[in-house]
Amino acid sequence: MPKYLVRGNYTQEGLKGLMKDGGTGRRDAVAKAVASLGGKLESIYFALGDTDVFVVADLPDATAVSAVALAAGASGAVRINTCQLLTPDDVDMAIAKTVNYRSPGTQS
Repeated sequence: MPKYLVRGNYTQEGLKGLMKDGGTGRRDAVAKAVASLGGKLESIYFALGDTDVFVVADLPDATAVSAVALAAGASGAVRINTCQLLTPDDVDMAIAKTVNYRSPGTQS
C-alpha cells in the first residue's frame, strides 16, 4: 500500500480546535479518517517551525489520500500539502526502467 506524507498548517480556528481536542484527540481523529478509507495511520508529529503537523499514513491509492486532504482542507481548520513517499525498492525499480527522454535544448 502506498505511503503518504501529509504536512499541515493550522488556521486560527484549527489551533483553537487543537487546543480543545489535544494532540491525542487529533491523532485519534486522523487515524479514524484514514481507516475509513482502508488505510492505516503510521505516525503523527506536531512540530515547531514552518509546518504544524506531519502525518505518515498508508492509504490504498491517490484517490483515498486526496479524499482525506480534501475533507481536511474543506474544514477550513488546516491547510494540507501531500506527497507520496517512495521506498528504496521503489527507487531501484524506477532506476531500472528505460526512459526515452531528451533534455531541453539538446539534440536527440
